[in-house]
Amino acid sequence: MTDIAVRIKELRVALMFLTRLPAGTLDAPVPTLSECKWAYPLVGVPIGFIAWFAHVVLLGVGAPESIAAVMVLGTLAMLTGALHFDGLADFADGIGGGRDTQHCLEIMRDSRIGSYGVLALVVACALWISAVTDLGTQANLWVFVSISVTSRFAMVSLLQTLPAARSEGLGSAAGAGQSSAFVFGAILSLILMLAMGFAGIIALIVMATVTFFVGWRALKRIGGQTGDVLGAAQLLTEVAGLTTMAILLS
Repeated sequence: MTDIAVRIKELRVALMFLTRLPAGTLDAPVPTLSECKWAYPLVGVPIGFIAWFAHVVLLGVGAPESIAAVMVLGTLAMLTGALHFDGLADFADGIGGGRDTQHCLEIMRDSRIGSYGVLALVVACALWISAVTDLGTQANLWVFVSISVTSRFAMVSLLQTLPAARSEGLGSAAGAGQSSAFVFGAILSLILMLAMGFAGIIALIVMATVTFFVGWRALKRIGGQTGDVLGAAQLLTEVAGLTTMAILLS
């Protein structure tokens, strides 16, 4: 199999893992999540495009900006299987309610949602909706795609820099591995965000700060990253990026 064919196969696995978009069936051997993580930021391209397209269509048929924003967020939740929303809720419950490392991990593994998780989701969704509403038509294709890509690079950066908090699960399966995954995502995110000018630069700094904070809290409380930590990082950085753009451009 050629290198290009291998990369395409890895991209398809990443697409299958992070979205509900059809990606066909794969013949063995199937790439591991660690081998595919370089493609996580690229998955942000179709996700960002679909979000932008839905936004344009809704505004085009006369939907108020706030209603359009709510419906686009719902579209994203369905498109990703609410994967990152679930991660944020579990992360907030575990970090907020755990007595010690083991208790935090037990809470994060529990499928039930607690008060910290509910509050985190309410605030995150409210900020996302408010930001997209305030941006209005300024929430163009470049904004949606750039922030979608960069927020998924946040997951790669934590996978590369933090140890796995568990010996099983996504954090363990996709952790460490090629440094090229980090370099590719960093370059792609940097190019996309810098292309938006001053607002993009500030948004990138804010998103990097949020990623660092999530990683720091995870390392301090549970000793590393898990799938829930990665999901929380993606959603929180996306919210932070859109909120920053709305503050600077509205």
